[in-house]
Amino acid sequence: MYLHVHRFLEQKIEAFQDYVEEHKMKIKMITLVFLVTGVIAMVIAACIINLRRAVGLLVITLVTVFFVAWDWAVAHYGDQVWEGLLPVRKVLSGNWRWIKWVMCVLLVAGMVCWLVLDTAKQGTRQLVSFAGLLSFIFLMLLFSNNPSRVSWRTVLCGVGLQFAFGLLILRTTVGFTAVDWLGKQVEIFLSYTDVGSKFVFGESYQDHFFAFKVLPIIVFFCTVITMLYYVGFMSWLIPKVGFIMELTMGTSPMESMAAAGNIFLGQTESPLLIRPYISQLTLSEMHAVMTGGLASIAGSVLGAFISFGIAGSHLLTASVMSAPASLAIAKLFWPETETPRITDSKGLKLAKSDCKNLLEAASYGASSAVVLVANVAVSLIAFMALLAFADAALSWLGGMFDYPQLSFSVICSYVFMPVSFMMGVSWEDSFIVGELIGLKTFFNEFVAYEKLADLIKLRKAGGPEYVDNVKQYISVHSETIATYALCGFANFASLGMLIGGLSAMAPDRRSDISGCGIRALISGTVACFMTACIAGVLYVPLDCQQLLNTLFNHTNVANSTELATCCAELYISVTMSGFSDFSAAALQGCCTTMPSTHFNCSLVL
Repeated sequence: MYLHVHRFLEQKIEAFQDYVEEHKMKIKMITLVFLVTGVIAMVIAACIINLRRAVGLLVITLVTVFFVAWDWAVAHYGDQVWEGLLPVRKVLSGNWRWIKWVMCVLLVAGMVCWLVLDTAKQGTRQLVSFAGLLSFIFLMLLFSNNPSRVSWRTVLCGVGLQFAFGLLILRTTVGFTAVDWLGKQVEIFLSYTDVGSKFVFGESYQDHFFAFKVLPIIVFFCTVITMLYYVGFMSWLIPKVGFIMELTMGTSPMESMAAAGNIFLGQTESPLLIRPYISQLTLSEMHAVMTGGLASIAGSVLGAFISFGIAGSHLLTASVMSAPASLAIAKLFWPETETPRITDSKGLKLAKSDCKNLLEAASYGASSAVVLVANVAVSLIAFMALLAFADAALSWLGGMFDYPQLSFSVICSYVFMPVSFMMGVSWEDSFIVGELIGLKTFFNEFVAYEKLADLIKLRKAGGPEYVDNVKQYISVHSETIATYALCGFANFASLGMLIGGLSAMAPDRRSDISGCGIRALISGTVACFMTACIAGVLYVPLDCQQLLNTLFNHTNVANSTELATCCAELYISVTMSGFSDFSAAALQGCCTTMPSTHFNCSLVL
């Protein structure tokens, strides 16, 4: 009886498995329809209950639907559309020589006209940043290893993409609101790291801020990135960003893909996307790949910088803008003189994750972050110790000439002061920003951003601007330019890691990789400076006096990021010098709407 029942069950199970295998596609489609229907019903229900609260969910759903529909249309009808455009492509190809120059002239003329009109409205301050941008381009052309072979399409379109991204994000309400919202969501997302830190290190984990607050964020972010890589999100997103740069700038698929990957990944992780093709890269492509890695930062350390108190919106914007900037500068400093072996991105296959499931991907991401966390920790210990030793040695040497204030920071301030001023930093702030650039270049970006975070905290605290004729903090405008200028791995330590990582992937190209190193470091640094110049041109600090002095004349005042920023500036101004240029009504309105924890509002209410 038992054997009969056992045999009967085996037959039924085999029949069920055969049925599932035979109708696998139908079952998948039915399951997908049910899931999509459920998601749509959930979104509709959330919008009906509270539309304001469900806006984020609705936007995410609509964006997802758009890209899924786009991918489906491209997969089924892309070739037909491409063939249908054959007559247009022939016309463009036959007249491309003069069309590209017309486009370049229109692009330059448009930027100049916009700058003239904007200068008439905002003042001449951003002209310094624009002049700095042109100066960096001229210097890179002057020291290019083959100036006659420069592709000006790549350079101008790269700068144009930078300008377009910056204009969209920094000058439009929709773009700024979207990136500002995204930055806040990233901050909220990173705050979940505190749960794990508190469990492992105890309630007082924040007493050791960097070790137990910042470094765990790197672990968490690496885990998430690895999971997104496993599910295919990264391999879906990165080629699309790379294709945009390939199409507009005329760069090869390899360097475009690596530059796009650097928006999300680190300088040693991004080349893994094109690992099978690294040995086939031309010298110019190799230089472009290295420049892209040094001109950007990884998503994992971006989270750490946000935890310092650096504005997440500016860091995200800098990461996006640095991708086209790195290609533009790389191709200006080392133009292509060979024929790339891979020119068609259709056959390009990205490296896939070796993990078997999502849990393994999460575990692998967390464990692989140990190496990164260890590198960051030991590098900071070593570099901070070296900095202290250098300062002590220089102070001792300076004392011989009655100048004991001599330090590495002072030297960096004088060396890089002209560079920071070229980017649009005010003269009185340029020495401090020059110091930050020197710390980032000779040590690493963590040291520089930690110093910048301290300056931001001092400004927000409202202390005296000068103590013994020494400036204690810098303006918001200078902070913004510094944030963009520091947003990259372009330092000697990262260069060594990059050369080692690429040499391991392509041992036969070790000498070529080493030969590109110094020029890639210079290119990556200048790419960050160009991004900072664009930010200096486009970023307009709030006119808080006009905003607050007129805002509270209305009966209904809505809370906003602008109001919060200006009220914070007002409290600092009152603490330092009385009412200054702000009215008493503005102070009373801020205390009513957004009372401060550092200012006693009971005195005016």
